[in-house]
Amino acid sequence: MNTVVIEQASKKFGDTQAVANISFHIAPGEIFGLLGPNGAGKTTTIRMMLDILRPDIGHIELFGGPMTEAKKNRIGYLPEERGLYTDIKLMDVILYLASLKGMDKGTAVSRAETYLKQLDLWEHRDKKMSALSRGMHQKAQFIVTVLHDPDLIIVDEPFSGLDPVNTELIKEMLLDMRQQGKSIIMSTHQMHQVEAMCDRIVLINRGEVVLEGSVPEVRRRYAGNSVEISGSGPFASLPQIIHAEQQNGLWHLALNDTITPNALLRELALREDVKIEHFSMALPSLNEIFIRIVGEEVTS
Repeated sequence: MNTVVIEQASKKFGDTQAVANISFHIAPGEIFGLLGPNGAGKTTTIRMMLDILRPDIGHIELFGGPMTEAKKNRIGYLPEERGLYTDIKLMDVILYLASLKGMDKGTAVSRAETYLKQLDLWEHRDKKMSALSRGMHQKAQFIVTVLHDPDLIIVDEPFSGLDPVNTELIKEMLLDMRQQGKSIIMSTHQMHQVEAMCDRIVLINRGEVVLEGSVPEVRRRYAGNSVEISGSGPFASLPQIIHAEQQNGLWHLALNDTITPNALLRELALREDVKIEHFSMALPSLNEIFIRIVGEEVTS
């Protein structure tokens, strides 16, 4: 049984079509990337999923049926905006919000201690939230999201404000929760994290699903017009390049439709200002695919 099923859901606010006939499903034991530019309809989709908003038309199921109060306690939601009470101590905030999810105090205290120590917040447990740094706030919100051991975890920009060490720590915790059979929905603009973590993705633009599939499948679908190249030359400024990234001396170039990789190689071989050390076909990154699809939608 799928954890989430959305079928032909639409939502309109006045004359604005926020979401238009979107459909996808999310299975247990997978990390699902809900992607899209700002204003694409991601937040509206999440709110419909959580029964905060009702779709105008369409059908949404969680855990095999409509939302109920009991099912809400099986969900953990980390919103992009921080919303913890600033004048209350960290531990008190965690325990209060845990009680709203139906947790008994003993279990909540035990789990809170484990998470606070794991995320290096234990020594700050008696500090007011207002005294904590941005990264500490983010880790505290993550604890609140997962403390009650939810079956469906929704995280919106989960790595916002975190340094690389804490980013890796949260990442490993989410991957471990996937291994436990949790369904995880991740909404983020950090495409490298999506590539590293997500099993499947859906890309929403202008309220519509414009791309869906597993990460390897999506990358293969858009392969064939990207290359990897090392050497010296004005690779990023070539007119046939629609996106260029360089990592560890290796250029990843996405080509427009006017040229093929073989034609580009022949052209570069004739240029005196170019020296090629390595040249190969490449799978495009999700970042390139995102820019390409959203860019085409904007200009169409």
